[in-house]
Amino acid sequence: MCRLRAFSTSGFYAWLRRPESARARRDDELADKVEAIHSRSRGTYGAPRIHAELRAEGEQVSCKRVARLMKAKGLVVASRRKGCRTTSRNEAARPAPDLVEREFTAEAPDRLWVADITYVPTWEGFLYLAVVLDVFSRRIVGWAMATHLRTELVLSALNMALWQRQPEEVVHHSQYTSLAFSRRCEEAGVRPSMGNVGGLFRQCHGGELFRHAGM
Repeated sequence: MCRLRAFSTSGFYAWLRRPESARARRDDELADKVEAIHSRSRGTYGAPRIHAELRAEGEQVSCKRVARLMKAKGLVVASRRKGCRTTSRNEAARPAPDLVEREFTAEAPDRLWVADITYVPTWEGFLYLAVVLDVFSRRIVGWAMATHLRTELVLSALNMALWQRQPEEVVHHSQYTSLAFSRRCEEAGVRPSMGNVGGLFRQCHGGELFRHAGM
């Protein structure tokens, strides 16, 4: 083995007899503390928060070293942020027919729009983003943002799309069942279409349309 690795035999045995370095011993000591803090946090603490805990305990250690020790121990952060349901169907409302049937293609602009709501977590709570996307160009033609999920949010996004594009005949595919939304579609000559509950961000080829739109 020494010959293959171009090591001297005496050097190999000297390495075996050499005591563990002070840095290695320190790494072992810190790694145990890092693992303990990570365990107490139920896996939710990453390197910055574990570093802060260690500094609070009087340990002089860098955040990079904590991250290295976490990687060596195989410690990863478990996200406990709860998801936010953005679409709930009004069971009392009569749903529109599914005019799309998962065929998210269009031969020209403003023939098929798809719409959905996503959420953006912030330090002060969730912001809700409603978008209307033109399937042909994969361009966002209408959007609105608010701190609530009331009908005004989707109406604002639809109205922006109507103002910008002024379509003559367009299918609007979503999961919206609001009576106010249905009336607005009827007024504007928009043909509403309804897909299955589950989020159009996921329905549209696994979110492919929205990814290409930069979302």
